[in-house]
Amino acid sequence: MKDKISVHVADDHKILIEGLIAVIKTEENLEVSGYSLTGKQVIDWFETKGNHADILILDITMPELDGFEVLKHFQRKRSNQKVIMLSSYDDIKIVDETIKLGAYGYISKGNAGEHIVKAIKRVASGRLYYSDDIQSLLLKRMTGAKIPVGDAPEDFLFEKLSDREKEVLRLVTLEYSTSEIADSLSVSHHTVETYRRKMLKKLNVKSSVGLAMYAVKFKVV
Repeated sequence: MKDKISVHVADDHKILIEGLIAVIKTEENLEVSGYSLTGKQVIDWFETKGNHADILILDITMPELDGFEVLKHFQRKRSNQKVIMLSSYDDIKIVDETIKLGAYGYISKGNAGEHIVKAIKRVASGRLYYSDDIQSLLLKRMTGAKIPVGDAPEDFLFEKLSDREKEVLRLVTLEYSTSEIADSLSVSHHTVETYRRKMLKKLNVKSSVGLAMYAVKFKVV
């Protein structure tokens, strides 16, 4: 008889964990191998001798270490741990980042009940799995269609800025003009405007005021 597929669940909301465990337990060939409430607990659990799970259901936003850091840990360890991301965020940039970090699947929390069992079985067999809404985003990107801006954690968007972009952001917040920023960084006026346009797009804001609000929030000034 084939062994059951073991699943570890990680989310910072106990009520969601309990709901997922209840769904998983309805399937005879699935079993739950513990749960974690923080990213650090996830890593500690998998690092403990004797602990193993075929599938890790992983939330992105958790205390101590977020889902990205957990994925990076497995990547550094050269582990082939099969991970399914379960998230309330549906921004294509978030999905792309998890794919780059080795996740096998991505499910929106709003569709978890419908997809979680199918996702576990698919990923356990070595295949990828995405809930319908995420599949739609990936298909639109492949066909060149316009992709709507989805929800994403603000700190993730900020961390996607390059060091030079963050420096330009700091000067924008200090009310430097484009010319003054160019002189300060020894770059051209055109280069500064290019940085500004990229930041507006990355952070999904419309003006220098929006940029300044991000800078204040993340204490770059």
